[in-house]
Amino acid sequence: VQLQASGGGLVQAGGSLRLSCAASGSPDGWLDMGWFRQGPGKEREFVAARGWSINRVYYGGSVKGRFFISRDNAKNTVTLQMNSLRPEDTAVYYCAAKKYVPDTDVDNLSLWDSWGQGTQVTVSS
Repeated sequence: VQLQASGGGLVQAGGSLRLSCAASGSPDGWLDMGWFRQGPGKEREFVAARGWSINRVYYGGSVKGRFFISRDNAKNTVTLQMNSLRPEDTAVYYCAAKKYVPDTDVDNLSLWDSWGQGTQVTVSS
């Protein structure tokens, strides 16, 4: 699976940005799609993920209630709407995909095996 991310940029604190990611190729099985981020000097962390079905939606604790992930299964795209942005949200955001595996932790970085190129999000104070 190949991933192409778009969006990002510079915004003031309190503002909003939208990231999009399109998957191409032929995934083997149901595909989970999501976002991770890596801030300066930090480890890559889980942001949000969507499974194929609408009841599989997950958020990292630091973004819950501010970020919203949506998905178009027909187009194999996922969108991350980021609201109420804070300076600590500044990071490179990576789109990711993996095959759905039951009873596994969706925020486990090691389970995600397809990655987009990363897009910079900078939030100024």
